[in-house]
Amino acid sequence: MLLAAFAPLYLAVVVVAQVTVYGQAPLWQTASAATPTASPNAYNNTILTPPPVPSPPPAANYNLPLLRAATSVSNLSIPHVGGSFFGFSIEMSVISQVLGKNSSLLGVPMLNLISNLQERSGSVVIRLGGNTQEFAALVDHIDGGHTFAKVDSGSTQTTKTPAVLYTLDMFYMASNISSMLNVKWFLGIPFNDTNWRLEIAEYGQQILGNNLLGLQAGNEPDFYATFGRRNGSYQPQDYFNEIGNLIQTIEGNTKIPNKYMLIGPSVATGPWTPEQVWATGYIDAYKANMYCFSVEHYPNNNCAANFNTGQPIIDPQSIFGDYLNHGGVQNLVNPYINSANLATAAGKPFIMFETNTASCGGFAGISDSYGASLWAIDYGFQMAFGNFTYALLHFGGQNAFYNPFTAPPTNQSTFNEWTLGAVYYSALVLAEAFGKTNTSQVVDLQANAASPYTPAYAIYEQGTLSKVALINYVSDTSGASNLLVSVSVDTGSMPASVQVKYLTSDSVSTKANIAWAGQYFGGKFQVDGRFKGTLNVSTVNCDQTANVCRIPVPSPGFALVFMNPADPMIAESQAQKTFATTARTRTVNTITVDPTVLATSNGHSADIRGSLGSTTHGSISSTSGMNSLLPGATVLLSAVLGAFVAMKGND
Repeated sequence: MLLAAFAPLYLAVVVVAQVTVYGQAPLWQTASAATPTASPNAYNNTILTPPPVPSPPPAANYNLPLLRAATSVSNLSIPHVGGSFFGFSIEMSVISQVLGKNSSLLGVPMLNLISNLQERSGSVVIRLGGNTQEFAALVDHIDGGHTFAKVDSGSTQTTKTPAVLYTLDMFYMASNISSMLNVKWFLGIPFNDTNWRLEIAEYGQQILGNNLLGLQAGNEPDFYATFGRRNGSYQPQDYFNEIGNLIQTIEGNTKIPNKYMLIGPSVATGPWTPEQVWATGYIDAYKANMYCFSVEHYPNNNCAANFNTGQPIIDPQSIFGDYLNHGGVQNLVNPYINSANLATAAGKPFIMFETNTASCGGFAGISDSYGASLWAIDYGFQMAFGNFTYALLHFGGQNAFYNPFTAPPTNQSTFNEWTLGAVYYSALVLAEAFGKTNTSQVVDLQANAASPYTPAYAIYEQGTLSKVALINYVSDTSGASNLLVSVSVDTGSMPASVQVKYLTSDSVSTKANIAWAGQYFGGKFQVDGRFKGTLNVSTVNCDQTANVCRIPVPSPGFALVFMNPADPMIAESQAQKTFATTARTRTVNTITVDPTVLATSNGHSADIRGSLGSTTHGSISSTSGMNSLLPGATVLLSAVLGAFVAMKGND
């Protein structure tokens, strides 16, 4: 009777050949008519006081002479090759809060937000892991149709890490996202002991195919002794030996055909430095087995406040100024310059595998402020200047202040939408700054007499000056700290005008009124992942006789100056591929996607995919393959059945 009731909808898919994915108002929410009570940290209302204007203040007007040819610039970074510089790191225990409940119930705002990054950069990388990957275990089934569950791991770690149980549907969830968007994935091999549980590698490669880029081998191993995962004498040489044992085990495993996609050492630069790991011979010994080399680092931590560690609690107001200072991001990146150069010499990417404003969830009033947007822009450019390939902004769930975006809490109405974090705008800005050419190189200009409050960068594409990035950290409502930057070019070929996009807000402490080129996503519980407002690109007339363009930058503010009038990023606004709701069934909305987008689902060609069975594990026999069903019908039917269960549950 149930199947008969949904037969018309199934037949509709047969006729129009579409795949339906449910999720705009996700089923991991619960219906409620009440006004939202924003108690989790992700919706915290703390507003800090902006730091005072520096004394003495930076010069409000300064000259910025530039060289047009990249070959004339010293200290230029290597080209950024790949997609969006900022990717995402999602703590394994909160995947269902970010991506969706399961492979058939994906978060539509998440898809739209990633689509906007893809539009600008070509692709996005996402890591599923973190501390909770270390105790993760694959299970056949979790009650209630869930893909994830948590149990006590017995960990003594600061963040009280749970053990994550997951089903094969986690891989299909990632695969379905990659079938719609150009998303590539990183997964992590559990490292709580050396009885290697390699199912995540086996099924990751089988189901994700070439959409799986790498497998992390150890998450912050320098803290293993501290957190009781290894004995107190555990040292870099011990970690080196374990990687060798892991490689040997993988080489003997026929279910892992690609033996060359490990990621490490991912030290946090706590008890160990990367150099201590390199001293073991790690790079030369294992580079053939590595996708990339990696580190993880945060500028501070809020563990005392969020996890009651007994250490002194940090007052966010007292450190707000630390995030509004170029010297701070330089100090974050400088310890990794040598490691990045070693990775480059070995022919491998170098990735900041997990970072954000502060570990243990970030700080109230800082991590979700416009000041954090400016800080992450500066930090991202500085990492690129230091030859990092990617940096992954971490998600910590409902109780984190720093999430790039967050779904509504489970106890709130299904009609509430999502909330955008300040650092998502930073990812968007860098995606536009680097573009899609795979030739972008960046240099820190040490602008305005190297003032820490007014950093600037030049971006070169295809060997020529392409863009200029200008930051003003000073928050001053009087207008006295607004900048006027006189940009000149050595060849004297200044255009008649340049286009400028601004990331704006009233103050470094504000949260809800951040806009990029006049467009915004909405306030708390108002984000569907699509831009609101009209694109507003400013035109600044230049003095060609004096060979200068005078660029205003508000206080506070960020300006991206396009030196090439034909740059396609000037007109970039809402992504062409959006995931809008097309139907509503009480608490469930749907989106439709052309099935041709799914032609390479699971990272395989159609002829290979036919032997894998359905993209939803268990819905058809693996021996029957997909040829017995019309493309997408299985995903549709599982989504419809899931919708039915949710509807009944909300009656």
